Amino acid sequence: MKKIRIADSTLCANNNFTFKEKIEIARHLENLNVDVIELPEIKKSKTDTLLVRTISSFVKNSVLSVAAGSTIESIDEAVASLSSAAKGSIRISLPMSPVGMEYSLHKKAPKMLEWIEKTISYAVSKYPDVEFSMSDVTRAEEDFIADALKTAVKAGAKSVCFCDTAALMLPDEFASFIEKISKDINIPVGVSCSDKNGLACADAILAVKKSAEYVRTSVCGELVDLETFATMLKNCGNNFDVSSNVKYTELNRTIKQIKRIADNSKDEKSSMTIIDSDKPAIRLDEKDSAQDVQAAVKMLGYDLSDEDSLKVFEEFKRVAAKKTVGAKELDAIVASVSLQVPEKYKLISYVTNNGNIISSSAQITLEKDGETLNGICIGDGPIDAAFHAVEQITGNQYELDDFQIQSVTEGKEAVGSAIVKLRCDGKLFSGNGISTDIIGAAVRAYINAVNKIAYEEDEK
Repeated sequence: MKKIRIADSTLCANNNFTFKEKIEIARHLENLNVDVIELPEIKKSKTDTLLVRTISSFVKNSVLSVAAGSTIESIDEAVASLSSAAKGSIRISLPMSPVGMEYSLHKKAPKMLEWIEKTISYAVSKYPDVEFSMSDVTRAEEDFIADALKTAVKAGAKSVCFCDTAALMLPDEFASFIEKISKDINIPVGVSCSDKNGLACADAILAVKKSAEYVRTSVCGELVDLETFATMLKNCGNNFDVSSNVKYTELNRTIKQIKRIADNSKDEKSSMTIIDSDKPAIRLDEKDSAQDVQAAVKMLGYDLSDEDSLKVFEEFKRVAAKKTVGAKELDAIVASVSLQVPEKYKLISYVTNNGNIISSSAQITLEKDGETLNGICIGDGPIDAAFHAVEQITGNQYELDDFQIQSVTEGKEAVGSAIVKLRCDGKLFSGNGISTDIIGAAVRAYINAVNKIAYEEDEK
């Protein structure tokens, strides 16, 4: 039976996913057993490379495919990001239609063939697995497609994906087209079909019946729908002797989880998410053991030393004697008792301005080794501005993985508690701050987390 590989590009379809959301989606795709998890081009070198390396730490079965841009430098960045991947691939996507070549790269056919040879040869010299993705192929001239394929194969491409970007063809026409243009090549052939006309799955399944060996899918986007296509293979695959590696028993549940993440994806302009509800996956009581607590802490993303794990468990027992401990409570425990360090940065003062006719701003004053340091920044709200001001002072920008605010006491003078999780080199650092002023609590929590990162960096 022919195995059809599924290359999922959900993480390329939405630019608004947070760092944490991208990791969660990658975990779901790995658990679902898709063959390839596609990642977008490295745009923000430090952050995007960290994302790929973090995902590489747990994705061992699926291939991680990183898009390379239209420059040699972008290929180098893609290669560098895959340094720790168990299975990796570089994806080079170039326009094939005359309009696409002129508009995107300002090249005509002869120069484009030279560029195809140059980029693929260079990528192959740097990384063993390179895919050539032919964008807008259904609007390209067939003679040029043939020349481009020969050039790519000769340069060392290990696979080729034909992309029907414009959705110009009906399913039977597209399948015949793919069969015709791929008949003389001896590398795996994939298809990427636009769902502009609602026919992407039909395009893909008929292409598979003809000659395609893998299909690009997406959970949310304009490509072949992952759930629909996998279900078609499950229900109809025996009729034409094809199947996939997807875990069908987990398909519906996993897709719902990914869609829930996509639906709740925050607006990219804000650097924070306020969480006011607990996570139902964690419910601990005083009967739970130290091992149970450690497992729950790992679910939250922390990697604690034995000493800090003991401190967390001791504080957990005190809290659990009075109430059930959920994710919010466990977060607070970790933030308050683990990895307590000297204050490299000490908060002296903060001033914020906010209103409906002005941009939010913050001025933060910190002390470091007896020196007074000031930062002034504008942000999307006073807390966002304050965080940026701290980043300005420290000279470092960390990924804000999570931000929680909750009330500790009641009434007009209620004390608020803030928890900030920052990610550095793939590791979570949690800070806790308490104040009657919620902005002050957030700033103190952020500085607390920054101090933990600074302490660990100094100890290396």
